[in-house]
Amino acid sequence: MASENTPGTAKSAVEKLSNAMGERTKQIGSAMKEAPHQRRLILFIVCVALFLDNMLYMVIVPIIPDYIQSMRLNSEKHFSEINSSSYSNKSIIRPPYPTENEDIKIGVLFASKAILQLLVNPLSGTFIDRVGYDIPLFIGLIVMFLSTVIFAFAENYATLFVARSLQGLGSAFADTSGIAMIADKYTEEAERSKALGIALAFISFGSLVAPPFGGILYQFAGKRVPFLILACISLIDGVLLLVVIKPFANRTRENMPVGTPIHRLMIDPYIAVVAGALTTCNIPLAFLEPTIANWMKTTMGASEWQMGLTWLPAFFPHVLGVYITVKLAANYPQYQWFYGAIGMVIIGASSCTVPACKNFEQLIIPLCGLCFGIALVDTALLPTLALLVDLRHVSVYGSVYAIADISYSVAYALGPIVASQIVHTTGFTQLNLGMGLANVLYAPALLFLRNVCQMKPSHSERNILLDEGPKGLYDTIKMEERRAKSNKGLHKRENIQDNSMENYNGAQTGKYMSDEESSEYEYS
Repeated sequence: MASENTPGTAKSAVEKLSNAMGERTKQIGSAMKEAPHQRRLILFIVCVALFLDNMLYMVIVPIIPDYIQSMRLNSEKHFSEINSSSYSNKSIIRPPYPTENEDIKIGVLFASKAILQLLVNPLSGTFIDRVGYDIPLFIGLIVMFLSTVIFAFAENYATLFVARSLQGLGSAFADTSGIAMIADKYTEEAERSKALGIALAFISFGSLVAPPFGGILYQFAGKRVPFLILACISLIDGVLLLVVIKPFANRTRENMPVGTPIHRLMIDPYIAVVAGALTTCNIPLAFLEPTIANWMKTTMGASEWQMGLTWLPAFFPHVLGVYITVKLAANYPQYQWFYGAIGMVIIGASSCTVPACKNFEQLIIPLCGLCFGIALVDTALLPTLALLVDLRHVSVYGSVYAIADISYSVAYALGPIVASQIVHTTGFTQLNLGMGLANVLYAPALLFLRNVCQMKPSHSERNILLDEGPKGLYDTIKMEERRAKSNKGLHKRENIQDNSMENYNGAQTGKYMSDEESSEYEYS
């Protein structure tokens, strides 16, 4: 009898468990559809994409020089075997990886990502403005996944170059659309600054943790393992994007507003000042990364582990700078330009101090100051770009953050190629003094932004035309519809000029009420 009741009891337990799991799944699904939860998930997806891009950017730093050298040694060994086994000494085949060209090859390989990103960004910004933020982000993740897999299985310099350039193509879509998506979802200035600050912290963490991550795995597990791990992270992030945002779901895109063309944004003097500041403040970091290791080795006799961990301590002041700027921006948003100017002065002073350091412990201090200043500038000025678009243009953020990405790419495209030549011709000290002076001299230019916050009450079309709080891209669509309907109202007004003022006012009141009701119905 007991044995007969056992299957029924097990069946009922399974049914209860299944029902409970179904209810829990429904609760999770409904929670994901809520705006606050979905915004956090989107922020997480974008932060992982930015972290992955910067991990892949810096993970090759300890791997590629040694790998290219090993390819040269293998090539020399192969050709020496061929020459020793031949019966004639008529000619000696030249190895394809000569020692004198290795530095040039490594510099070009490092810069190829930023160069292609610089070339593609004007097109990707326009594309993002046309189709939205989610599809370009998914395209960028897929391209970065392919780039990482190619890196893992590359066996020659040409394949490495293709993989590195392909990463620049993916970054042009993923980075720009990710930052623009954050600016669109977080429309309040305090929330936007906080969200962009979190994204910058992920960027910093990816850049600083990648060299030790790549070096350790390369030494103990081989070249493929670090790249395959990053490829898996990219794949998981892409799947999460498909589940949460559903970029290819059926929806109407014809109602999306047309963003301001990128060439018009580039000639906006306020945006140009911000873009110049982003380029100038990142030049010291971009120029020091390829040159400081050799300088440390020749000047202070630094060991391999010291050169590998040069930038790791700077992660903590970078995060501290992001935190301080977010807190200050929440309480005193009208001084965003001032935080950026202070950051540029700190960068200039730190850059000028680097050549005076005599040991590894002293070098940590100016490098921490450098990253602290960059955190101040980036965290203060990236939200300012979105605010400028809100106030002076259409609230679509793809092109303006493509301009920001171009600013970064200029610095990192020049760094690996130009920095070594400057050090060779003028010296390491002169390079740092020039970069520091450039930052200090550029800081007063940010005074041009001091009246940006005062523009909001008088220039923001969003505050004039909308009765409710801003909702990013939704705002702009609604504003365009109301503007079109108001234009229709002007034509009607010309046709009824002969009517009395009382009848005219009554007709206009009824018309605008019907417009509001129809608009709410369309966007509910």
